[in-house]
Amino acid sequence: MIEHIPIERVLFLDIETVAQKECWENLSPKEQALWDKKTFRQRGEDTEAKDFYLERGGIMAEFGKIICISVGKTVNNNSLRIKTFYHENEEVLLREFGEIFNKPCLKNVILCAHNGKEFDFPWISRRFLINGMRPPQPFQLYGKKPWEVPHLDTMELWKFGDYKSFVSLDLLAYILGVPSPKEDIDGSLVSSVYYKERDLEKIVKYCEKDVLTLANVFRRLRQEEFLNPLYK
Repeated sequence: MIEHIPIERVLFLDIETVAQKECWENLSPKEQALWDKKTFRQRGEDTEAKDFYLERGGIMAEFGKIICISVGKTVNNNSLRIKTFYHENEEVLLREFGEIFNKPCLKNVILCAHNGKEFDFPWISRRFLINGMRPPQPFQLYGKKPWEVPHLDTMELWKFGDYKSFVSLDLLAYILGVPSPKEDIDGSLVSSVYYKERDLEKIVKYCEKDVLTLANVFRRLRQEEFLNPLYK
């Protein structure tokens, strides 16, 4: 039962990603060929590899990069302390993020994200390796039994065993009555805001509010009061 999980051990997490290069023409011929081959079955014959890159380049860890990671931890059982790691250099971002897991308070941390098992957690692990670094301990899963993996996924919790179901964080927050601040961007616009508007700060604020929403969805699933944000 999730009600028995010590809330102070849970680290709520969300990432924002974009394509590694702003446009198809900036990819090397080798990268273009590899993208073409990897995505052929997904896009089919009617969609050009170039067009699919603009649409989905930020979804695949092999061709994308992380531009910010926001984390939240419960304080005094009624507030959520939120911190974001962001940098134009992904290696710097990941190195700073990885250092938090050296703290004693995160020794037995339980990671929580929405669709984290399919997206956030493997993305972070892969990008650490691509940047020549070992993923932090909570992301190292090899050899662990399913019940030994310290990960929570609010989408998985909502499925109740129904593996055909997909629900967005926004929809889950809405039906559970969780306050979700309206924003002038959503996930589909992150790449445009990053590459066209050059406004990383706007993306950071969006990511932080997703972490607060995530934490309160988790609290709602436990039938508990909502948390108030504390930003670092």
